[in-house]
Amino acid sequence: MPEDLSDGTAVAVRLAGGAPLRDTLAVADPGDWLVLDAAVREVAWYRSRFLPEWEHTDPLPADLTHLGESRLALALCHRDGRIREAAVRRSARCPGLLPLIVIRCADWAEPVRERARKLLREVLDARTAVDLTPLILRVGCRDRGAFGIELLEEVLGRAPRGRLTALLGHPDRTVRRFGYRLAVEHRLLRPAELAHAAARDQDTVVQDLCATAALTSLQDEGGAYDEVLTPLLTARSPRTRSAGVTALRRAGRPKQAEPFLVDRSALVRACARYVVRQHGGDPAPWYRERCAAPDDPGLPPGAVIGLAECGNRADAGLLWPLLAHPAAGVRARAVAGLRALDLADAKRLRPLLDDPAPAVVRETTAALLPSAKQLSADWLLERTGPERPRHVRVAAFRLLVTQGGVVALRAAVRLLEDPDVKLRTWAEQSVQRWHPSAEVRRGDAEVGELLDRSRHLFSDHVLRRRKREAGLDG
Repeated sequence: MPEDLSDGTAVAVRLAGGAPLRDTLAVADPGDWLVLDAAVREVAWYRSRFLPEWEHTDPLPADLTHLGESRLALALCHRDGRIREAAVRRSARCPGLLPLIVIRCADWAEPVRERARKLLREVLDARTAVDLTPLILRVGCRDRGAFGIELLEEVLGRAPRGRLTALLGHPDRTVRRFGYRLAVEHRLLRPAELAHAAARDQDTVVQDLCATAALTSLQDEGGAYDEVLTPLLTARSPRTRSAGVTALRRAGRPKQAEPFLVDRSALVRACARYVVRQHGGDPAPWYRERCAAPDDPGLPPGAVIGLAECGNRADAGLLWPLLAHPAAGVRARAVAGLRALDLADAKRLRPLLDDPAPAVVRETTAALLPSAKQLSADWLLERTGPERPRHVRVAAFRLLVTQGGVVALRAAVRLLEDPDVKLRTWAEQSVQRWHPSAEVRRGDAEVGELLDRSRHLFSDHVLRRRKREAGLDG
């Protein structure tokens, strides 16, 4: 099947030899038709001996009227506009060529374009419209491509609801978006169906479209809130859950929003706080109450970061004890909360760089980056050793690179032969990007030694230049 222009030219040659369309390309794949259209002109221009030779005569030769489907497909893609136009006239008898008629509806030659549009309007029905939707949407992105989309909307807009089912479950997200927009515009789906679609679909555009439409329909038409809110509130997507949580305000259910104050998503937590506040509540005391027991094994991590999001610097007194909590998620969120409150003390957070949980070490590293130079370079360098857990080694190296100067170069060169491929590659890139900073003593012999150990990463010219920057002889 043609995947690019070179494959398409091979298909064009096979069609010129009389091979059937269905044996030559994937007729259900819009990409194959588009590649064929471009490839036929490529073959016709450079390798015309493989294609029918039609002279520029008027009218066109009679043999065009007797072409089989395969060679008529070539004529529909021919570089000569008069041949394409004549081929469109003959194509009404070949429904298998409708995809090429769709492409010709956006043809740059007006006579070809107008004749193709007239034919497509005559033959397009609900069934063929569904089959051709992926291609029509692709062609619709071209100049003069709007006609196909407008006709598609017109035909499917009056089609039975069941015809849209194939579009709503199509693997191509562009097709699904089109199908749901059409369903929303024509009110073909009930609010509960839209809510389930928002919760089920993986595409954020479909999620937003369906969630908004479900809640709007619910307000306009009335109905049971539970049928709509339940799928929204239990959706995996934070965007969909946040839409459901926000709708709790209009539904007058602030208590139902409280569990979402500890949601794993910051967006959902923010929406839950909004609903609580709109009904006269204050989420800050709610968070403080849950974070007051640092040994509570059931403490949700969302409560910890939620306190930092709506609390104040005084709440750090509740967060510091949580750094020793048995749950890694709570420890990580406590570090993130202290960072959010701008209270990340390097001395108190440093021990967490040895935490067994990668998430805790990642959060600690992010919190310590602004104060990386306060950390002992030797202490960090020790943690880049191969006997350490990988997440600890990565964190230590990241902080050493942030320190800059000779420290960063020393750490990177040490890892140039590391067995961990990613760490080794990162070290190589760090050495190549290294330049002496202001605090690097000019003429430092260690810098020269380190650069010499990594000379395989530089050309001779770049290495000499880097040494000169450091005040060393090239």
